Amino acid sequence: MEVQETRVQTDRVLTIPNILSMARLVGVPLFLWLILQEHDGWALLVLALSGVSDYLDGKLARRWNQISNLGRLLDPAADRLYILSTLFGLTWREILPLWMTAALIAREAMLLVMVWILRRHGYPPPQVNFLGKAATFNLMYAFPLLLLSDGEGWLPSLAAIFGWAFAGWGTTLYWWAGILYVVQVRRLVKADRKSD
Repeated sequence: MEVQETRVQTDRVLTIPNILSMARLVGVPLFLWLILQEHDGWALLVLALSGVSDYLDGKLARRWNQISNLGRLLDPAADRLYILSTLFGLTWREILPLWMTAALIAREAMLLVMVWILRRHGYPPPQVNFLGKAATFNLMYAFPLLLLSDGEGWLPSLAAIFGWAFAGWGTTLYWWAGILYVVQVRRLVKADRKSD
């Protein structure tokens, strides 16, 4: 977690990066419905488009000097909602074990507590760091592969091997990034108490 903020370069709401992030958010309920209805091909397409827009919104915001407060909220919110909806859908279909879903949701709950503590001390929500991005990247690869593994034959078997590898790495990195957030929040709170 970086406490220093990336400089906001615009207060505009309707920028192309923000519109891409909003489109990703709109895709979340559609994606979840497709998974629950077992329309896996369409669900994978929505997830792939989400990944492309996730890459583009950050890249374009930096390139076109359109980093905004709204964009800094929408991007991680969309990431988390896709992860949570995928967790729910894959757990409901018994593709993902309950223990892994619980581990990832517990990490999200821990981060919510950290954000609440930061706000109480007048700090903004943490910015996504490289480790957190790497964790999300791994999970975003794991989930489609695990969805593809729901079947028989060589392709589902291969998808399961790579899907579980990415899921293991992603979960480990997700928790590692979460623990680093906790350590940094603790340091900030401790420094605040010393300055009082």
